[in-house]
Amino acid sequence: MAGETVITVVGNLTADPELRTTGNGSRVVNFTIASTPRTYNRSTGQFEDGEALFMRCSCWDSQYTTMASNIAQSLTKGMRVIAQGNLVQRSYQTQQGESRTVVELRVTDIGPSLLRATASVNRISSGAGNSGNFSAPRAQNSPAGNGGFQGGASAPNYSNGASYNAASAPSTDPWSASDDSADSFGGGSSFGGSSDFGSDEISF
Repeated sequence: MAGETVITVVGNLTADPELRTTGNGSRVVNFTIASTPRTYNRSTGQFEDGEALFMRCSCWDSQYTTMASNIAQSLTKGMRVIAQGNLVQRSYQTQQGESRTVVELRVTDIGPSLLRATASVNRISSGAGNSGNFSAPRAQNSPAGNGGFQGGASAPNYSNGASYNAASAPSTDPWSASDDSADSFGGGSSFGGSSDFGSDEISF
């Protein structure tokens, strides 16, 4: 939509994404990204962390995508992610009757940072517009049952000292299982070809 403020935030999740269902049956996921700038100190010859920005984020499932559910299944506390979305302002009342106004990021796309990590992709074929979620073995002591992602860099202290270990690269291409080779990522044709992404467009 024209006129919206679109930003990209890179940082670590301060907690597991919280998925809930509203009264009208819609599903929304909420989470917070802590983005800490790093600058190089020429005097000490080291990088230093600046003041962290805590960005509250939300994402909804829709008739075209189950993105909120994908986020809840794929991302966990401490992971470094790259999120893009629109800044929105909303007002609400606390249980004490106080009026509050907050600015949050309405996420339109998100994924794990691969700067010091690896991730495998499970493509979702049901429903128009679904682009898939990220899946890899969870770090030790993480809750079982949902897909996850592991990286090779320690997360900041928002995860109470938790870190995620380097994950080995997937031995098979998760996109090659598609029946239609023209619609598969790496399915016999070079990446970037004209047939690589032809059938993933959303129909309106």
